[in-house]
Amino acid sequence: MAVLNLRKKYKDEVIGKLLEKYKYGNKMSVPMLKKIVLNRGVGEAVNNSKSIQITMDQMWAITGQKPVVTLAKKSISNFKIREDQPIGCKVTLRSTIMYDFLTKLVNICMPKIRDFRGVPGKSFDGRGNYTFGLKEDIIFPEVVLDKIDQVRGFDITLVTSANTDEEAYDLLAFLGMPFRKN
Repeated sequence: MAVLNLRKKYKDEVIGKLLEKYKYGNKMSVPMLKKIVLNRGVGEAVNNSKSIQITMDQMWAITGQKPVVTLAKKSISNFKIREDQPIGCKVTLRSTIMYDFLTKLVNICMPKIRDFRGVPGKSFDGRGNYTFGLKEDIIFPEVVLDKIDQVRGFDITLVTSANTDEEAYDLLAFLGMPFRKN
């Protein structure tokens, strides 16, 4: 039987498996998922100001939380970007919303990806955080195809409290993240 909520799975199964494998002193030293950050840069926002609003509406529907508009830090004349111009948006998910999003991502959305062989296992940053990108946002059931003008992707960063990439890999694998088999 598959556990539908990953928060319950973490408390019931994953803590025990990680304690057994890494011999932590107590349950509080076991790595955990801290937050999930979704980020989308909208390059066409320079020419089309509506694209930022469409992107914000999509991310709000996908995550259930209002995104924050990201602004350009400095002007870049080659890209026609001016300082403080909106160029993307991001959402930071924590607690219950974070686990609900990860459950939906792993169990519903990733199986919808065509020719999906798993996410790469080498995208860790050396501090236990994992970042990967999705090319299509239409895999989420909340995205209405009639309301989008273009298929866009975004980056997802899973921030953990793990000290090493190996601990973070095991944490995410035990939670059900489908890593690619090499």
